Amino acid sequence: MEGAEEHQIVIVGGGISGLATALALHRKGIKSVVLERGDSLRDEGGAIGILANGWRALDQLGLSVSDYLRQTAVLIQRSLMISLDNGTQKEVPLGVGEARCVKRGDLINALADALPFGTIRFGCSVISVELDSAANSLPVLHLLGGNTIVAKLVIGCDGGRSVIGKFVGLKPTRQFSYSAVRGLTSYPKGHTYKHEFIRWRKNDSSILIGRIPIDEKCVYWFVAFKSSSPQVEETWKCDQEFVREKTCELVSANKFPKEVIEMIKTSEVELISFTHRLKYRAPWDLVFRRFRKGTITVAGDALHVMGPFLGQGGSAGLEDAIVLARRLSEAGLGGEMDDETMKKRVGEAMDDYIKERRIRLVGLSTQTYLTGMLIQGPQLFFKIFIILVMIVLFRDVKGHSKYDCGRL
Repeated sequence: MEGAEEHQIVIVGGGISGLATALALHRKGIKSVVLERGDSLRDEGGAIGILANGWRALDQLGLSVSDYLRQTAVLIQRSLMISLDNGTQKEVPLGVGEARCVKRGDLINALADALPFGTIRFGCSVISVELDSAANSLPVLHLLGGNTIVAKLVIGCDGGRSVIGKFVGLKPTRQFSYSAVRGLTSYPKGHTYKHEFIRWRKNDSSILIGRIPIDEKCVYWFVAFKSSSPQVEETWKCDQEFVREKTCELVSANKFPKEVIEMIKTSEVELISFTHRLKYRAPWDLVFRRFRKGTITVAGDALHVMGPFLGQGGSAGLEDAIVLARRLSEAGLGGEMDDETMKKRVGEAMDDYIKERRIRLVGLSTQTYLTGMLIQGPQLFFKIFIILVMIVLFRDVKGHSKYDCGRL
């Protein structure tokens, strides 16, 4: 196509999955370009939990990445659910093996720093994609501002509202009835919290609050609550200070512990984020879709955005990166081949990637979806039904963290 840039592999989206995919390909000797719509890395969003399966994937991306991140986050020893309705607390499954909560910025920067200079291009917002018959049906990306890029293959890692996902045929994401506020609180002189993931729940107010330490001076927290009208919550997106103030009012009005209220009140306002209605991709949509069109596919949240109820969204995206890079390397990508051979081999490699990931992602998405439905407080009959289904399908409630995506 006249006037268009040409690249072998273009990854759309410079988040966790996009950078991890680029790094996995780099480790296999395959060059790629990452298009990020922002002017800098998207390191907002507080923190992200990584369970044992995610650490296995990170180890494959290089010990310089995983070992560095281990130094930034303490090992979480257990998870507790505390009911403020009756004062009881019980230990809930966290997973098997290593579990840590890392700052999103630390993870993003660790991945980016391990990439060759020039891999990430900022200010590149993809607005549409097509397969150009005049260019041997290669993917053509149209960018905001009028620039065009022709690629031999495209990997969409552009989130739940993925332009690439829409092109390959994914249905729009769905919504839980819960919204969430997330933040970080620093304690310059250190905090005294144990290395535990604590959640407080009040059934009569439909509010769930969580706290998890990152290191000895910083904790990550979230407040999940039943959504009010979209019109009211639309104003929350405008001002982080306003979000913090309203969250404190909500927590105070429902008589949560003073230490929780103080934690939110003293949090770092610039790192507070608000999500109106947590998003997910329905498990049944993952069963029947191909997730590929030509030499275009998706990974990360673009493929399987899920609620945070298992803490597996980020780890699953890391797994995607390892599997996809392994399959593309096995297809001979990076070597010399004509366009027709390349398209055939890449198509087969992407199909193998989708086949390998489908069962894993359907299982994760189903378990997350059912857990989210339980948290939303369904009617008694539906609650009993969900519990029975989970007993049948997920007898090993920690099994999701035992998964190993294999060697790169």
